[in-house]
Amino acid sequence: MKKILYIVAFLLLAILLFWLGKRFGSTNVSEQVISNSTIVKEIAELASLDVQGTASIKRSNIEDSGGWSDNLKKTFLENTVWVSIPYQAKYGVNIDEKHFKVEVSNKKIIVRLPVPKLMSYELKVDKMETANRKGWFLSQDDETYTAVQKKLYQTSRAQLENNQLYIQQSKDKIRKMMEQYYAPFLKDHTLEVQFDGAATATTPPLN
Repeated sequence: MKKILYIVAFLLLAILLFWLGKRFGSTNVSEQVISNSTIVKEIAELASLDVQGTASIKRSNIEDSGGWSDNLKKTFLENTVWVSIPYQAKYGVNIDEKHFKVEVSNKKIIVRLPVPKLMSYELKVDKMETANRKGWFLSQDDETYTAVQKKLYQTSRAQLENNQLYIQQSKDKIRKMMEQYYAPFLKDHTLEVQFDGAATATTPPLN
């Protein structure tokens, strides 16, 4: 909720300063709003993408080929574990001076940002669901669950770090927030948002 209030405040400030520039015939005020890198940086950092889902894993010492040896092994030596845990992840940009810049020239606004990435990842262990199937010769082993949970965290986090769909959605959300901030200026300016130097969106002037 606090994040939304910050964003709304930034947008209202931009509109107010733009109106003052129009009202008193000053272009300096408008140019300051356009090139205000501090506000743009705050908007980019606040426009994070929250993702929720469920990570699951199965570990078994049985190949389940259907052969008689597998059936015998299932009866006496099988050790199969399922673990399913909800997760919450957040994508966003980590602003640094090397990959962040706001440029204004020839009625063109260029915002350069780093590529969004996975900023945080949390497994909700308190909502974990587990199941197991063991042969007659095997007893319960809590260490098995611990090892499986560790493997689940590593593999699911790696998958999310390389999830291009979520990274693109994060870019789209940041771009949308930038368009809202610069909306008062898009009648006679174009907006281009770049991530690591690659142009991802251009908003032409409004007719």
